[in-house]
Amino acid sequence: MELMLMLLIILTATKLAGDLSVRLGQPSVLGKLIVGILLGPAALGWITEGHLITQMADVGVILLMFIAGLETDMDQLKQNWKSAFAVAVGGIVLPFIGGYLGGLAFGLASTQAMFIGLLLCATSVSISVQTLKDMGQLSTREGTTILGAAVVDDVLVVIMLAFMLSLLGGGEVNLAVVFIKKLAFFAGAIIVGWWVVPYIMKWLAPLKVTEAIISAALIVCFLFSYAADYLGVAGIIGAFAAGIAISQTPFKHEVEDRIEPIAYAIFVPIFFVSVGLKVTFTGLGEYVWFIIAFSFIAVVTKLFGSGLGARLTGFNHRSSLGIGAGMVSRGEVALIIATTGLAGGLFQEEYFTPLVLVVIITTLITPPMLKSIFGNRQLG
Repeated sequence: MELMLMLLIILTATKLAGDLSVRLGQPSVLGKLIVGILLGPAALGWITEGHLITQMADVGVILLMFIAGLETDMDQLKQNWKSAFAVAVGGIVLPFIGGYLGGLAFGLASTQAMFIGLLLCATSVSISVQTLKDMGQLSTREGTTILGAAVVDDVLVVIMLAFMLSLLGGGEVNLAVVFIKKLAFFAGAIIVGWWVVPYIMKWLAPLKVTEAIISAALIVCFLFSYAADYLGVAGIIGAFAAGIAISQTPFKHEVEDRIEPIAYAIFVPIFFVSVGLKVTFTGLGEYVWFIIAFSFIAVVTKLFGSGLGARLTGFNHRSSLGIGAGMVSRGEVALIIATTGLAGGLFQEEYFTPLVLVVIITTLITPPMLKSIFGNRQLG
């Protein structure tokens, strides 16, 4: 029954904290993230990141990105693909340079400094998705550009990671295989999403069982997510692609109406709390300035790097800053890269926890930044 107690605490705390956050003029997700820190090892220690909580959190972020895919305006995504690419490139070049120079300034070896630069290139928009959704901005031109840029960012950063591991790490990495796997996923996602998914939905929807349509949608979501992860693309990108595929079918609105209660009742709150559970302050006294410096570099370089990409492709100043802010959160993508880099010998273990805290800080700062830039204004 220990799991039941943890779920009781998580659901009660996140709902109350989310409500308080909204009353204070912030997105509800900010309160949920802070609750994770308070309930976890960093403060009260009531919740631990056990296997079940971790797995349920994984389902939560998958469902969150699936919903984002369902709500994505494909016409707008096609119109803004150049902006999405420019935002992604700008959000990689500046953070990489900033992270590399920052690493050298702290006396790290060139290899370690390069890896930190790569880590700061990552973007995970799961937190931005929820914040934009809270503000009614997810389906705007800005929201669509952020989502598209995140997909491009993920592909480029993982290829860069493979390249770095092959040249500097201890393991053997075949860059051609990495590229072919990614190409295979995106080609397969387009083919299956366009031609196969509609038939899967039509075939499974009439089955004489309870909630056949939502079950069919979840089958597609988990299939895409698993395939993405297997082929070296983040599982959340697969879930996002599945959402886009189903959004092109007549079942879009029914799936959206049915999936949100499942996601937001239990799985998504657990995901938000799980982010805070990774925070710990034990033995970090000597790394305080390291954490402060790289948190600053992480926020500023992504904000202005991605913002510059948006500005150069036709967005006004306010929208460009908002897009840059939406790309700031490093989230679970950066954590995966940090773990991979540690296993590959690209940086010393003593820097792992400080870098995790930098990732958490970028995640915490994203919701209030988006709120302050976009507010309640409909940017269209």
